[in-house]
Amino acid sequence: MRRDSFVKFKALLKRSENIVIVTHWSPDGDAMGSSLALYNYLLKLKKKATVIVPNEYPEFLFWLPGNNKVLNFQTDAKKVAKVIDKADVIFTLDFNSFKRIEKLGDLVSASKAPKVLVDHHQQPDNYAEFVFHDVKACSTCELIYDFIIGLGDKKLIDKKIASCLYTGLMTDTGSFRFPSVTASTHKIIGDLMDKGAVPSEIHSAIYDTYSDDRMKLLGYALTEKMVVLPGKKLAYMSLSAGELKQFNYQKGDTEGLVNYPLSIKGIRFSALFNEADGKVKISFRSKGKYDVNKFARAHFNGGGHINAAGGRGDGDLNETINKFLELVNDPKFKV
Repeated sequence: MRRDSFVKFKALLKRSENIVIVTHWSPDGDAMGSSLALYNYLLKLKKKATVIVPNEYPEFLFWLPGNNKVLNFQTDAKKVAKVIDKADVIFTLDFNSFKRIEKLGDLVSASKAPKVLVDHHQQPDNYAEFVFHDVKACSTCELIYDFIIGLGDKKLIDKKIASCLYTGLMTDTGSFRFPSVTASTHKIIGDLMDKGAVPSEIHSAIYDTYSDDRMKLLGYALTEKMVVLPGKKLAYMSLSAGELKQFNYQKGDTEGLVNYPLSIKGIRFSALFNEADGKVKISFRSKGKYDVNKFARAHFNGGGHINAAGGRGDGDLNETINKFLELVNDPKFKV
């Protein structure tokens, strides 16, 4: 773990007026929670801040304070380019390689503005002048909380900031059930509640907004598409573009689906293959010591955490699944 001194951070923030916050492709709760928490904090410092996403994100995150000010590079590339060109500093949140922001990475990389990396994923690339990185953190929202506290601005955390931070803490820990959750995590939760975050309201805003199509897609995936490999402690599901279209797929509809097979007794590794926009996106989850981050990095152009990682296929859906099956059916493969 390497953390730059808060003295340097303070100096950087003091001389910066135009601040850009960028998060990863297909932003999730931690990505948007951390980005908008930092955004609302910077507004309190009287800074001009802009959150930029590479592409769209789920509607169930639209309630987050500041969401209406977010710029989408996919739909507003010219405006995004102008904002980045004027940036005094660029924060990159919840990712650690420009590969994770696709074409937006070219703009960020070319910018002369100093970069600040705030992330908890393994093996970060060496692109940032300032690094706030800890793989033991349960979420990037935990790091943003530590960042604000470290700068001596705990008093500036209000209900808006607290609600954003709680969202990332909750979603990136599977509602606080993953091994990354510590006593410190719960102390932070208590503090955020004192600052105005209401857990029941936030949970409902995230998890109680399913459409009937999404619920039917969940049922279809579990009953028709889940494959359990005997003796491998492994299960996987796949959804083609046609199947997703059949259920009127919307961004975020498969969120959390990969976790369901881990509820089966004896299953310790789960994978989900999604086909969309001509690409095959893969989610991996595991229990115990099996490192899906290493698996994703070695075979599927991905990475993440020991027990949660993502990747993408080089071929079509069937080719990607066949490659996966060859790997896990190898006698040397053990979970």
